[in-house]
Amino acid sequence: MKNLTLKKKKRNFAKQNLQIVWEELHPLFLDLLNRPIHSLSELEKWMQNRSELEAIIEEDAAWRYIRMTCNTADEKLLRDFQYFATEIEPKIAPINNQLNKKLIDSPYAKELDSNKYFIYLRSVQKSLDLFREENIPLQTKIQLEQQKYQSITGSMSVFLNEKEYTLEQAAVFLKDIDRYIRETTWTAITTRRLEDKTKLNELFNQLIILRHQVANNADFNNFRDYMFEAMGRFDYSPEDCYQFHDAIEKTVVPILSLEAKRRKEKLGLESLKPWDMDVDPSGHAPLKPFIDGEDLIQKTQLCFQKLDNYIGERIEIMKANNLFDLESRKGKAPGGYNYPLSESGAPFIFMNSANTFRDLTTMVHEGGHALHTFISADLELNDFKHLPSEVAELASMSMELISMSHWNIFFDNEEDLKRAKRDQLVDVLKTLPWVATVDQFQHWIYTHPNHTDLEREQEWKKIFIRFGHSFANWDEHSDALKNLWQKQLHIFEVPFYYIEYGMAQLGAIAIWKNYIENPEKGLNNYLNALKLGYTKTIPEIYQTAGITFKFNKEYVKELVDFVKMELDKLN
Repeated sequence: MKNLTLKKKKRNFAKQNLQIVWEELHPLFLDLLNRPIHSLSELEKWMQNRSELEAIIEEDAAWRYIRMTCNTADEKLLRDFQYFATEIEPKIAPINNQLNKKLIDSPYAKELDSNKYFIYLRSVQKSLDLFREENIPLQTKIQLEQQKYQSITGSMSVFLNEKEYTLEQAAVFLKDIDRYIRETTWTAITTRRLEDKTKLNELFNQLIILRHQVANNADFNNFRDYMFEAMGRFDYSPEDCYQFHDAIEKTVVPILSLEAKRRKEKLGLESLKPWDMDVDPSGHAPLKPFIDGEDLIQKTQLCFQKLDNYIGERIEIMKANNLFDLESRKGKAPGGYNYPLSESGAPFIFMNSANTFRDLTTMVHEGGHALHTFISADLELNDFKHLPSEVAELASMSMELISMSHWNIFFDNEEDLKRAKRDQLVDVLKTLPWVATVDQFQHWIYTHPNHTDLEREQEWKKIFIRFGHSFANWDEHSDALKNLWQKQLHIFEVPFYYIEYGMAQLGAIAIWKNYIENPEKGLNNYLNALKLGYTKTIPEIYQTAGITFKFNKEYVKELVDFVKMELDKLN
């Protein structure tokens, strides 16, 4: 019998029963701050002690966030989260800045192995450059304001046929072959979202003001430029993002335009409406890859096991340690995530499953993140595991495609399996214009911080249409279209975390192409890249995976043509 219980890691600096209250944390930070360092080995030990403390605190913060999102209606869980945001983080921030100075100013820092510590030291220096004492209370306020998005959206539900559904559960009916059911469902969901349109606009306007102030305090003209620095985007610029937008418009949108035309013809419609975009155009009932959350875990584990025993066993470990909350319910925050538990070296997967095909792809996506958490867990410093999104999303989006080779675990009918793969590849292509839309929208928002609600709606509509999302006829639903951006959690909670999905999607296609050509080599390269955590530059990590980090028009076209070729095989 395998022992799948997570072992408690032995601590070398903090006591095992440390309570995350300032009275117990402060002496540990003072020790780090005041400890004399007389040699390279003493500096490295100091770095390891600091890393241990950071991992303990990060894991405590993770559980506060996880528990709150699992039940947004529980006031105590909200207060626990807010306590950390208001009483712990603001006290840590200035001391962390002092610790960063101590590290960089140490005469022994120059003796550190540059190959091993280059990425880490670069990030520390960037944190020092950006730190401003006056931003600490602003960042606390931003964190508390951001949480309101989950409270607002987590309480949304609709009644269909006298039964209450969360919006995620109701969205299942948008795949129904009965057009009346689809229209009724879409109208109910959209009407419910628009009820909170003003509330979400007011929240977002407040966030823009706070974020712009943070940027100004750090001597930036706008929050966009500040975030490029804060997110450590050392390997590309805003101009590169615009190049990506253009490449997607020219290479992907025309293919999706043809797909929309085929959809309209197959459905026998004169024009596509917003509720016609998710139904199977061949008239088949929605795919049912699993029965419930338990079945999804079991099938994912078997699918991953067929890829590699190690990968499958990670899902087993998570299940044995109750590290899943998968099914949608009222009061649960929207969306899905994989949250690394920094000290344990394992993750928690949160989802809002309604037992659809899209939930399968979400699960294998988050499973890719989970694998990344496990496989990089033993890296020496906690900061080595602070992944840039371009690398984190490469792990997850590649797993969506690689795992397709064993989706027969979910579909025992060959025709359903082909449908699933085809839907996935179309979704891959649809992801790219949506990423470009959300990213360009955010560039505009934060370089025009004084815009009005009306100007924001107009700009969203213009960008939305540019990237082909007007394949459906929205003429009678202008209000819904102009406020569609409000459903994108990232815009509220993690600004500018979105272009990475596009870059990683291109990387994932390249990894999948390598995997198809040579499964063993392709998988090994992928795993070797994940093992690096963030100890190499983004281009170097992509190179280890056997691919290139670039997104010009020629490269995008090469990868998109490959997806199109694979799609044609499934037609």
